[in-house]
Amino acid sequence: MSTTATGAECSRSIGIDLGITRFATFSDGSYIAPLNSFKIQQTKLAKYQRRMAHKQKFSNNWKKAKAKVQKTHTQIANARRDFLHKATTTISQNHALVFIEDLQVRNMSKSAAGTAENPGKNVAAKSGLNKAILDQGWGEFRRQLDYKTAWNGGILFAVPPHHTSQTCPCCGHVSAANRQTQARFACVECDYENHADVVGAVNVLERGHRLLACGDVALRRSVKQELTEVSQLSG
Repeated sequence: MSTTATGAECSRSIGIDLGITRFATFSDGSYIAPLNSFKIQQTKLAKYQRRMAHKQKFSNNWKKAKAKVQKTHTQIANARRDFLHKATTTISQNHALVFIEDLQVRNMSKSAAGTAENPGKNVAAKSGLNKAILDQGWGEFRRQLDYKTAWNGGILFAVPPHHTSQTCPCCGHVSAANRQTQARFACVECDYENHADVVGAVNVLERGHRLLACGDVALRRSVKQELTEVSQLSG
C-alpha cells in the first residue's frame, strides 16, 4: 500500500478485517501480512528464561539472564510498535472513513484452562491461539488508528463483528457453511466466492455504511479500547 493519497483517493472509505494469518485485510482486496514479533523471538526468549530459572536468584548470572529476558521483551514491543505505527499511518493517510470490527480482545484471549473441577478442552491449542491474538496488537492498532484518522481529518468507526465472515456480501445469506475453510468463502445459496477475510472486510464496510446512514449512536469515534494485550506478551 502507498503511504499517501490525494483528492478522491483520500476520500474513500475502507473496511478492515483483522486476523492472524493476515494481520489486516481490506475491503478492496489488499492486505497487510502479520509481523508476529513475539513468535519470531519466542525461542530466544524461552532460552533466556530457562537460563534465568536455573540461576541462583539475585546472583550476578541471574541478573545477566534477567537483563537478556528484559531486552528481548523490549525488542518484541518495539518491533510491534513500529509495525503498527507504519500500518496505521498508511491507512489514516489514505482513507477518510475507516470501519473496523468492534473486537473485544480481552474476551477473545481468555484462558481455556478452566478449573480442577471443570478442566478446559483443547487447552494447548487455545493457549497458542491466545498468544497469536495478543501478538497482533489489535488493541494498540485500534488506538493508533483512532487518533491518526482524526488527526488526518477522518473518522474511525467500530461495527458489531457478528457473522461478518459468514454473510454473503452478494445475496446476504448467513451460514457457517459459507465458510468452506479458514481462507475460502463460497456462498451455499448464490455460489459467490472470495477469500474469507476479504468477505469479512466487505461486510464490515457495508455494515458501517448502513449503520452510519441510520444514525446509529453506537457508531462513535470515542470507543473503549482494549489496550492490555501488548503488555501481556511483551512486558
